[in-house]
Amino acid sequence: MNLSRATWTDADDVETNLALLPVGSTEQHGPHAPLGTDWLNAEAVADATAEAYDGDVVVTPPIPVGVSEEHRQFTGTLWVTEETFRRYVRETVASLAEHGWNRVVIVNGHGGNVAALREVTGKITRHDEAYAVPFTWFEAVGDHRSDMGHAGPLETAFLRHTRGELVHEDRVELAREGASDGWGEWVSYTNLAYDSAEFTENGVVGDPSEGSEERGEELLELAVQSLVKLLSAVASRDVRRPEHR
Repeated sequence: MNLSRATWTDADDVETNLALLPVGSTEQHGPHAPLGTDWLNAEAVADATAEAYDGDVVVTPPIPVGVSEEHRQFTGTLWVTEETFRRYVRETVASLAEHGWNRVVIVNGHGGNVAALREVTGKITRHDEAYAVPFTWFEAVGDHRSDMGHAGPLETAFLRHTRGELVHEDRVELAREGASDGWGEWVSYTNLAYDSAEFTENGVVGDPSEGSEERGEELLELAVQSLVKLLSAVASRDVRRPEHR
């Protein structure tokens, strides 16, 4: 059930303790892809998983602004601190738990959110009346994950499949020409760069022209398969806190 489209009485009739909370960012994705790419992709994975899962699950509205200061030089990018993001996620999960949806998978579409989500889900599970785990869709697509980049082949492919009308096809070649090959400037296993503008001309990392619609379809299928498996594990897990030793 999608909370955004349901009435409160519809929500009251749902017999489940499972919820999917999509999170992402509003940040530059090159000249060809929308600023909302990350939350749009996370939402697509959550919605498709709810359809595929053998049981009831609540899908919340997405959290569209995340930890994205690394893209601050590109117009339209919005960001909050990790502290603000963690608090917002935690309080949203607390409100879900208030209604009985106390097993929550946070479906993430933005790499900059990963560290904050792992930290806050641990805090939720240890100290709140809920159990939460993070799931980042592009880490759950098999060998494709090595091509992630930024607004590159994976995200472009995914959008071409799920929201093709938002991809500016006439700008893909421009995006490719201004892209960097990798994320950052590395010396002795250390990334010297903090902002993406330090190493990519137009915000793109990787070749978006390699992201076909067919590949996007496969990416969605793989992400959904992974998330369905995770949901089943979350549903059956014994989440009682270990006793003090």
